[in-house]
Amino acid sequence: MLKLTRRALALSAFAALGLTAACGNGVGNMNGQKIDARADATLGHLFNLHPEAREVASKSVATLVMPVITEAGFGFGGSYGQGALRIDGVTVDYYSAAAANIGLQIGAQQYAHVLFFMTQNALERFRRTEGWAVGADIEYAFSDDGENLRTDTNAGLSPVVAYVFAQAGARFGATLEGLKYTRIIP
Repeated sequence: MLKLTRRALALSAFAALGLTAACGNGVGNMNGQKIDARADATLGHLFNLHPEAREVASKSVATLVMPVITEAGFGFGGSYGQGALRIDGVTVDYYSAAAANIGLQIGAQQYAHVLFFMTQNALERFRRTEGWAVGADIEYAFSDDGENLRTDTNAGLSPVVAYVFAQAGARFGATLEGLKYTRIIP
């Protein structure tokens, strides 16, 4: 049986944070121009690979683009990334997304995600709330065969639609569960 000491837990936490910081996800990058450039590239990548995402985008009132979320864990885990909130294609705010967890885990991965706010009410709730966390009012557009993203016929009815894509790394699955979004000032 594995016995975890405080020292082992602390070392695991530092290792996870180190992996997260080392993966080029914008940790410490508070330059708005760089975040915007990464957001542009991420949207371009999403629309080129999955043109059906354009229809969801055209129906949305705002878009939160998180170009790179880095997730790492060894006992303790965490994730972090920075992105831009856009209304009518114009960046109005910058946000960070962060999470921490504990459990049986090892590895690291990076992925991008885009949240499409489908209602004004969902957008206002996001912008008003300090530390907004992903909840039950989100619908995922997911890759079902490695190439096609799809949503069900209720995609336009969900308050928030999330596309998670461009996964890379040695950790399986990407989820937005537990991510906390916080407004940052670059």
